[in-house]
Amino acid sequence: MIDIDTMRNPDKVGTNPGDPLPRLEGHVSHGRFEQVLRAGHFAVTTEIAPPDSADPTEVLRRASLFDGYVDAINATDGSGAHCHMSSLAVCAILTRAGYSPILQVSCRDRNRISIQGDTLGAAALGVCNVLCLSGDDVGAGDHPEAKPVFDLDSVSLAQTIRTMRDDGQFLSGRKLDLAPRMLIGSSINPFVPPIANRADQLAKKIASGAEFIQSQYCFDMPVLKEFMAKARDLGLTEKAYIIIGVGVLPSAKTAKWMRSNVPGVHIPDEIIRRQEQAEKPKLEGRKICAEIMQQIKEIDGVAGVHVMAYRQEKWVGDVVKRSGVLGDRKPWAPEHSFADLQAVT
Repeated sequence: MIDIDTMRNPDKVGTNPGDPLPRLEGHVSHGRFEQVLRAGHFAVTTEIAPPDSADPTEVLRRASLFDGYVDAINATDGSGAHCHMSSLAVCAILTRAGYSPILQVSCRDRNRISIQGDTLGAAALGVCNVLCLSGDDVGAGDHPEAKPVFDLDSVSLAQTIRTMRDDGQFLSGRKLDLAPRMLIGSSINPFVPPIANRADQLAKKIASGAEFIQSQYCFDMPVLKEFMAKARDLGLTEKAYIIIGVGVLPSAKTAKWMRSNVPGVHIPDEIIRRQEQAEKPKLEGRKICAEIMQQIKEIDGVAGVHVMAYRQEKWVGDVVKRSGVLGDRKPWAPEHSFADLQAVT
């Protein structure tokens, strides 16, 4: 027999779902990720690249690389405007296995009707977290002939989900029989000029309904510290959980390419020199990432880190362990093996 409560609240950790979220107003999710943030733990999140496959075991295999090291896993939604398994499907698979996924929703591909329907569907499947994104331009991907939608942007998307959750209705005003209980997130890039305006953009996203924020790659600590100081001055760190993105660089060549081609990613010359001079550049890249994580944890107002390691997912655990940012805490992991997880599907 299907346990409906378990389907709706798969990673509930024993707190009362009606308890208010400290520092945040409105309804809350039932998710484990939110409980980690509420408890004041330094959170660690990462992301899974959805497979080019209809095989659910491939999703579980990739997720198993993060066991015991992360609190939540983002399922990317057509990242880089490339087609993969849908974020909603990945989140459903992860939820059934007990993980705490973060649904990414890109405004590029769907209008408000589809997005609201997907939000209800995700909540019904037990997904407790959603990250609101505008989405990369289709010209950057492998389907440049695709027609972009952009009916909403990341700000109006967060407002839409908040309306569904807090007001219990669609944008049309039609009432919902059961509102989705989801923690709402958004993204920020503190390193895109004009840098002085980034804190104001953060305030706008929080005002729209974002309760957690994940940032773009951070390699420039002075800029990050200035951004966080402004966020504190505006009282934004008391209104949302700010999670800073970090990246694992495999080589100096990759670092140079990112610095030249990814908007808002500034990688200091010192970091590039370290990898150029290192006997083992990949190992040096992991050491650099771990050091940055340690520095980020010391910044007042930062609630965690988001570890991005595209095609290097196997090193996420190593980087987290090297950094020591979790202290003695071990995030949830399945008690069974990956082989057992396959049986879930």
